Formats: sequence, structure tokens, C-alpha cells
Amino acid sequence: MAMHTRIDGEATGRLLLIDRDDACAHLIADTLGQCLGASTAITVATGGRQAAELLRVNAFDIVLADLPSLADLSERSDDAVTRLVRLADGALVVALADGASVSAAVGAMRAGAHDYVAKPVNGPAMVARIGELAQRHGKGRALNIEAQASEGLSDFAGFIGSSSAMQFVYEQIGRIATSAAPVFITGESGTGKDVCAEALHAKGPRANKRLVAINCAAIPRDLMESELFGVARGAFTGAHEDRKGAAELADGGTLFLDEIGEMDLSLQSKLLRFLQTGTLSRVGEAGVRRVDVRVICATNRNPMQLISEKKFREDLFYRLHVLPIHLPPLRQRPSDILVLARHFLALYAAEEHKAFSGFSNDVAAMLASSEWPGNVRQLQNLVRRLVVMFDGGEITAAMLASADIESRGTVVAEPAPVRGERRPAVLPMWQQEQRIIEDAIASFGGNVSLAAAALEISPSTIYRKRQGWAEMAVAS
Repeated sequence: MAMHTRIDGEATGRLLLIDRDDACAHLIADTLGQCLGASTAITVATGGRQAAELLRVNAFDIVLADLPSLADLSERSDDAVTRLVRLADGALVVALADGASVSAAVGAMRAGAHDYVAKPVNGPAMVARIGELAQRHGKGRALNIEAQASEGLSDFAGFIGSSSAMQFVYEQIGRIATSAAPVFITGESGTGKDVCAEALHAKGPRANKRLVAINCAAIPRDLMESELFGVARGAFTGAHEDRKGAAELADGGTLFLDEIGEMDLSLQSKLLRFLQTGTLSRVGEAGVRRVDVRVICATNRNPMQLISEKKFREDLFYRLHVLPIHLPPLRQRPSDILVLARHFLALYAAEEHKAFSGFSNDVAAMLASSEWPGNVRQLQNLVRRLVVMFDGGEITAAMLASADIESRGTVVAEPAPVRGERRPAVLPMWQQEQRIIEDAIASFGGNVSLAAAALEISPSTIYRKRQGWAEMAVAS
């Protein structure tokens, strides 16, 4: 029989919890009941068939479904979720899965579930997650839960933000940090994957040892192996002494492999062997060395796509993808945008010894409504530009427009020429690149360093390209 959690007063929302484990179901229902209060009635079903019967005669706002408990609805978990989503008729569907059942949870999302949450369930984090989903997916009936979400941490180990999305990330880091298992961080560029790695290290038992980071995209392929595993004296010309690699330097601590998707396939096999055996050999060395490190890796690319394109070993992926963390893009946590902007404004104003009073209302609205394709890094760069370019006071719309190079540089497509009309000349790539760089330098009053920061390249790159353009001009 279904269990109904009775509440005092009139309920404005209805939640269906599906879990065949009676003790677990009561625990989750009690925990959510304490967080939601009298605003939501909770009904518990012990299996998929019972849940289907309830959904046929009742309208629910949220459905929380333990995946193994749906086995009586269909042998295939994905098919069971598809049927459940269809019966739920627009309700938010969240899959509950054991922490080790990540692949099943992802399959549930492909089948139509809005999200998944690892068990055991944390009440406040779960409520915050539901509130965020309700807002994101426009489920008006469940929006009352948004107001019930408890206030969480506004900053955590280098992260800034109190949105439900970040509360979920903080909870994941807290749980995962104490383990020695590999962590696989995904997220768009600028979402803070390096901050996440540092937080995992700082919150774990290896915090008193070193965190050694290596960017797999920034090091040439022919140097990557020596940077990772070290070099023996005489291994090649110029190797005058033994040198430890990142893995040895991190012994007892944490090895962070950023942009792991850019690693060369030949080195991926050696990394896999290192993960399997815990041993390595320096370049040019016959013997092996035992190293104890916790490996954290990150990528801003889709690892499954890399695997399908034969650019990433599938066996290495599953060796690394033990404890996954996904960092949400800034556009999915709009409540954090102004919090971050104010934090950066105070930080950089103090560095530059300037006094800013904040953002005007129209600027705050613009910031909150922007998409931020570069995520937190883009916002950070914009605020820093504002602080450097202006003397203080309140940030106005005119100041924002002057500093927001990214938006100003957006290319607008021109209409196709009429038949017989001559097409405009297309400049060579180097000349288009020159125009972009020179425009950026002009925007900062000739300051090459600021222009380089805005374009996310090094000042030396600009000087080198300028020299090349001068040589082209002389040659022509």
C-alpha cells in the first residue's frame, strides 16, 4: 500500500516518492517533510506499478524515483523511466540512484528524467535542487518550493555563490573529498574546474601534501611524458640530471590533470598503466617507482564524443570516471551573477586602491540577464576591466558598454548580396586578426597588457604578431 505523509494545513504542492525500501522511504519522506513544511504533501509508493496507478488518478508536482524500485514497471530501467515521465504529465521527475550508479542515472535523464540525485538524500540540498529545477523548467506548480529552499553557503573553498546548483556542488565536494578514488570534473570553460580540484584537495586527508597541477593542453606532446613522469639523466640531449615529474612531485598528495581530453593517445596508455599499478618509469629509466597520488582530472569537452572520435581511450575514461562532478555554467545559476560581480568588484578595487560603490540598477539587470558564454572567468575579466579603466563611484551602463569588449566584438551577419551585386572583399585571416587585436588595444588606450587579458592571450603573443605584421608590410 502507498503511504501518505499527513501534514497539517492545506497543501499547495504534491510530491510522489517511489522507493521499495520502506525504511529508506520513511527517512527520505521525513527529511523532506521537515524541509518543505506544510506546503507539500508527500505520498510514497513502494514500486513502479503502484506509482503508475497513483499517477493515473492524481496530479503530482514532483516525482522522486529510486531507479531499482521501478523494476516491476519494466525490466529496462530506461523504459521504466520513459513510462513514468509520460504518466507524470509534466511533473518534475528526479531519479534517485546509489552513488555508484552514475551510468544508470545518466540513462534515466536520457529517458526523460529532469535530473538525478545520489543517495543518501540530503534534505536541504534536495529541496534546493527541486527549487532550481522548477525555476529552470518552468514548472509553475512546484515554484512554491523555491521559497522554501534553505539558505546555504555563499562561499566554499574558493567558490562564490549560494544558488541551489552550487549548494549541490558543495555537497558533492564534501562527500567526495575524503575518498582516494579518482575524480572526473566536467564543465564549460571558465566554470572553475581548477577551483574544484583545489577544494577537493583542501577538504581531504591529503591537504597537508602537495597538489600538483598539469595542463595537458598547454604542454607540447613531445614534452608531456617527461613533465608527467619525469626524466632520467642522459635520457636525451640536455637531460643533465634526474628530474621528477608531476606524478612524483605529488606523491602522497593530489595530481590534477587539467584538460585531460587533449592528452595524446600514446601517453594515455601509459597513464592507464600508472593508474592500474601505481608505478611509473621516468623517461630513459628502466626501473619503476611506486607513487601514491589521488588523481583528479578535468575537461571542458564531452568525453563520450572524444571516445567516439577515437581521441580518448574508453578504458582510461572508466578508470578515471569513478566520482564525477559537473560544474554548472553561470547562466544556469543566475542568482549568483551579482554575488560574484560584487565580490570581484570589492577584490579588484582593493587591489587598485579605488573606491566603487557598486552597480547601478540597470547595470545589475544587464549582468543578471547576460548569457556569459565565458562563465565566471568572463565576468571576472569584465569587472577587472571596469576597475582598471575607471576611477570609482557607481558602475553605470556607459561604463559597462565601454568595458564589455566581448559583447561589442560580436559579429553581426550582413545580408546576402543581390544577384549581380559585387560581394565585399574578404580580408585575409591575418589582417582580420590584426584588426581585432588593434581594436582591443585601442579600446584600452594603447595598453597591450589589458588588451591581451581581454582577448585571453599573452602580451608576448601580441608583440610577436605585431612584429610579423610589420615584416609583411615591408615585404609587400
